[in-house]
Amino acid sequence: MIWLYRFLFPPAMLLAPPYYLLRMRRRGGYRADFSQRFGATPTLPPKRTGVKRVWLQAVSVGEMLAIAPLLEALHADAAVEVYLTTTTSTGYALARERYAGLVAGIGYFPVDWWLFSRRAWRVVRPDLVILTEGERWPEHIHQAKVRGVPVLAVNARLSDRSFRRMMKFRGLAAPLLGGITRVLAGSAQDAERFRELGFAADRITTTGNIKLDVTIPLIGEDEKQALRRELGFGDEPVLLGSSTWPGEEAALISAYRALRAEGCAVRLLLVPRHAERRAEVEALLKASGLSYHFRSRGVAAGPVEVAVGDTTGELRRLTQLATVVFVGKSLPPHHEGQTPVEAAALGKPVVFGPELTNFKVIARELREAGAARAVADADGLIVAFQELWVDAASRERMAAAAQAWHRANQGAVARTLAVIRAELAG
Repeated sequence: MIWLYRFLFPPAMLLAPPYYLLRMRRRGGYRADFSQRFGATPTLPPKRTGVKRVWLQAVSVGEMLAIAPLLEALHADAAVEVYLTTTTSTGYALARERYAGLVAGIGYFPVDWWLFSRRAWRVVRPDLVILTEGERWPEHIHQAKVRGVPVLAVNARLSDRSFRRMMKFRGLAAPLLGGITRVLAGSAQDAERFRELGFAADRITTTGNIKLDVTIPLIGEDEKQALRRELGFGDEPVLLGSSTWPGEEAALISAYRALRAEGCAVRLLLVPRHAERRAEVEALLKASGLSYHFRSRGVAAGPVEVAVGDTTGELRRLTQLATVVFVGKSLPPHHEGQTPVEAAALGKPVVFGPELTNFKVIARELREAGAARAVADADGLIVAFQELWVDAASRERMAAAAQAWHRANQGAVARTLAVIRAELAG
């Protein structure tokens, strides 16, 4: 089966460049160290006797933030070193900024074709491979298999779409899953889905979602006030659009206008999922007639109605200013959802669209706990905000429920580390 994958990969590569080159141009930052994508790994220290090398792949910013406690724990073990890779330029920048002192090297994950992957493997020579969440690369896994290197899928999940596709083509999915040594599922639902795909039950452990173990450094009141001034805000309550996608900024602007029309003191903070959409968002704001400021342009010259957090790695700080948080990529036609975990961990009332298919279990649990509200569409978003803005007691109940839910769901990092250490000792 791997030979079929290798045969089909080059034609697919010929079709893909226009799309990916356009995306890279929009996002920026891809030119640096681009050769690493073809297997030219950064310089790594020679392997040392008695020290196990772990190759950990985390695709983007969210996964990079989530693996922090894993990296810290592995760094504290003198018998372990980590080579950390990522796929996106934002994830790469974040890794270099935060984890340079915790790992043996940081690089881009190679394009998953035979020659590129083999080239990287000959240099890295890991003793253990860790893939996060939905990362499942056939060539990478095959290279591990032929070398007898165990592969752990940590925080492993299967979205509705991925599960449907893999069930439809189970014959193609089976060899891929067969190369994974252990699946550390992020939820009981994910564990069951892996079992339905034919993965051996004794190789699946439900460790829970490591993103629920997130510890967010809290900023003090003085820092909050300084951050407000930098954004152009005063002391008004803040409506946050967290990791928004196209169409959702317009819905939030409409909701903001509705609140202001009812006399509510409020400011709108938009944090697009992709900062390169700033021109699109600015055109929308210009057409709205609202005053605005983009965080990337420095300190606001004066008060504004809307601030745009178009910087990388600041969402956790910005969320701490929020009164209510809308979780993006959830209003139709979007349905996958961005993570609501960090907003809940910070004790923020959460609102999202009708489905968060990438976080289905979490979304259901938050609703059942009374920590979140789901709305059907943009009109429902307006109604939800109007109700929450005039009902402080309801917001307080949702905030308390969110933090209680978060506390009750911690422990995944410790369970994940226990399996990693057992595999390294084996």
